[in-house]
Amino acid sequence: MSAPTFLEPWRLRAAFARSLSDMYGKEVPAYTTLLDVSHEVNADFVAKHGADAERLGSIARVTAERHGAIRVGTPTEMSQVARIFGAMGMQPVGFYDLRDASSSSVPVISTAFRPIERAELARNPFRVFTSMLVTADRRFFTADLERRLENFLGARTLFGPELLALADRAEAEGGLPEDQAAEFLRLATEAFELSREPVDQAWYRELEAVSAVAADIGGIASTHINHLTPRVLDIDDLYARMEARGITMIDAIQGPPRWAGPDVLLRQTSFRALAEPRTFRTADGEIVSDSLRVRFGEVEARGIALTREGRAAYDAAVVQIDEAAAAARAEDPGFTEAQRQETARAVWQRTFPTTETELAAQGLGWFTYEVDGDGTGVRREPVVYEDFLPRSAAGIFQSNLTSDGAKDASQQGTDRDADWMSGALGRELNDPFDLYADQVDRSLAAAAETLGVDPATLTTPNRTTGASR
Repeated sequence: MSAPTFLEPWRLRAAFARSLSDMYGKEVPAYTTLLDVSHEVNADFVAKHGADAERLGSIARVTAERHGAIRVGTPTEMSQVARIFGAMGMQPVGFYDLRDASSSSVPVISTAFRPIERAELARNPFRVFTSMLVTADRRFFTADLERRLENFLGARTLFGPELLALADRAEAEGGLPEDQAAEFLRLATEAFELSREPVDQAWYRELEAVSAVAADIGGIASTHINHLTPRVLDIDDLYARMEARGITMIDAIQGPPRWAGPDVLLRQTSFRALAEPRTFRTADGEIVSDSLRVRFGEVEARGIALTREGRAAYDAAVVQIDEAAAAARAEDPGFTEAQRQETARAVWQRTFPTTETELAAQGLGWFTYEVDGDGTGVRREPVVYEDFLPRSAAGIFQSNLTSDGAKDASQQGTDRDADWMSGALGRELNDPFDLYADQVDRSLAAAAETLGVDPATLTTPNRTTGASR
């Protein structure tokens, strides 16, 4: 008799991503359409561009790739989420404050759980962008509303003891036997299904007046996947194909503009949140039918990870684009999104070099270095951006809200930062820039050992191939 199969964290992660995708496709059929169109776009892109299409990841990886988004209400719930994802080899990376990243009321801070080792990312790069309410922020919640919201959140249980126990065992023991893994995956998937329990109508609508995001988090006694995001190699093509199928997309693609130079960071878009039927309990106990728009289908295109200097250049470019667009809109109220994209490309052309070689030479992008087949030099490979942009995340949230909500700018905001998030999670919060730098340093050390040279010499043009990119 053969020994039972043991599932390591990466196998749990891959199986969980598939399980969530299957579940979400049944709940939101338009997501399945999004997957179909993504596969079509990727297949056509590879057919057209050949090996260059896989410059930022193999087609197998891109096809399997997903990121999810969930929302919780309290530090306790956040720490429990960290235990569940920790079982799958996913660590918290980065701190995102969406409260000031959007003109709408989005009272959350976030982190992303993902693999952090290069080999683990290659096996399965599943990520979950996880947001938490800041109930103490007086710009959104009065003291009375905070108290009632905290009481509501404190009375619910999102993740049962059996799920958490299995998660802790998996993280401690480096995986689970097959039968326990199946139970862990079942319970974890169920935890993120959309509940069909009636929603307290008055409570939900009170929170919704402040923020639709707050209502989605604190207006119900459960949580759910807000979206699952496939990766696509040509997001502009996908946008056009989805519209051609009659699926309403948000107004724009968030992130860097489309241009002729290297793709960097992250571009995202989505179809608009759909009106999903839900039942509500009225103040007199009657059960009535209505609908909510809280879940949508996001898609992403990933580019090269930028260094701190590159990211500073990006942030400055975004400000310039906004200022130029605002000035143009003031002169011409009919200023269109297409004109804004032209403005963005002009700024981009002034900010970033048009080749990977110059991006590397100017210290703006991250690249690893692998020994060439002939063993005489190194091949430069771009590092894929694995993280998120707060402005883009907030832009997606805002584009799918039914109203801007209410935000009292005269009130003082509540301080929240990476250290606070680390304390809430009960574990180290990884800095994405440090993770990218570590990838590069390890690749240089390995290549230098193979070639018997100083790592510092490997990035010089006479040793680096791929200079035409």
